[in-house]
Amino acid sequence: MRLVYGLLGVFGLATLTWFLAHIIPAAGTFATLEPALVDRCRAVDIAPGTEDVTIDPSLNAAFISAADRRDWYNETGATGVNPQNGIYLMSLDGTNAVRRVSPDMDGFLPHGINLWRSPNGEKRLFVVNHPPTGEEIIEIFDIENNGDLTHLESISFDDMHSPNDVLAVGPRQFYATNDRGFEKGPLAWLEAYMAMPFSSVVYYDGENGSIAAKGMTYANGINQSMDGKTVYVAEFLKRKITLFDRTPETGALKKQRSISVNTGPDNIEISADGALWIAGHTKVFDFLAHAKDENEIAPSHVIRLNPRNGLKSDVFISTEGELNGSSVGAVWDKTLVVGAVFDEQVMVCPMLEIFLTGPERQ
Repeated sequence: MRLVYGLLGVFGLATLTWFLAHIIPAAGTFATLEPALVDRCRAVDIAPGTEDVTIDPSLNAAFISAADRRDWYNETGATGVNPQNGIYLMSLDGTNAVRRVSPDMDGFLPHGINLWRSPNGEKRLFVVNHPPTGEEIIEIFDIENNGDLTHLESISFDDMHSPNDVLAVGPRQFYATNDRGFEKGPLAWLEAYMAMPFSSVVYYDGENGSIAAKGMTYANGINQSMDGKTVYVAEFLKRKITLFDRTPETGALKKQRSISVNTGPDNIEISADGALWIAGHTKVFDFLAHAKDENEIAPSHVIRLNPRNGLKSDVFISTEGELNGSSVGAVWDKTLVVGAVFDEQVMVCPMLEIFLTGPERQ
């Protein structure tokens, strides 16, 4: 019996050590945040849950994925979806004109989005959808000249079981992140609370889907370099961006290296100079409290990362509830648009020159 107690003690100590070494740093418990840029921004109402944003320069507008996901996130048993859910288009001409451009769809709960452009100018929007049926889907939409979306097809396959974000690399080819390896049971608990590397990236080649990379810790946002040869994946619980060499002909991914960041990275957007713009949840326990109670404040944090040299800049920080739980920061020209997991607004910010011309660009 003494041996059993001894083994249990060793196990408990090892678990505590792991928790202190991995979870506390990942949660940003002791991180210090000072407001930045937020006082120069204006809030624009969209719809609940402005989770992902991507900018179409040819339209001078931003596509915004909005879904009321608080009940869904907290698994409170909600069976319907908010009729405001959809894809919205916000003009960047200074008017902030907003309209919903997605068609009416039953059970539409959009999540990550990505814009694909062909060499001849054709454009499609790829959207992660979590309908109440439990099926996990990538929806593909054609983009009309005025920004309206026409639904083309829905794609699902077994290996794509927990998609968070999507990266389009062809008219019907894409990568998607599985943010979890397990949905229920002891392994799901270990994954969430002990930061176990069970998540993955899947690839759909236009006909079949399969796992392209695995062994990640809560794979979240995904995007690619301007030349399409490097794929970037946000590992939320490791506070890092992992870079993969991509073979365009086959879709194969080979891990290259990782870059640590000072937040729990969510979505990744790419600016014209190739920099990564990453929104994140720097204080995870604050974010979890906000997920359960909208009155709790969760800081918002957007950074700019140069993938060539790893240099980082804090660009946008909100600590007083101007925007809670930032999930994306999309930039084009001199405008930054910041979205959030639960809030109804986006923040539209004029960029300071230092973030566009500073030494981190080198």
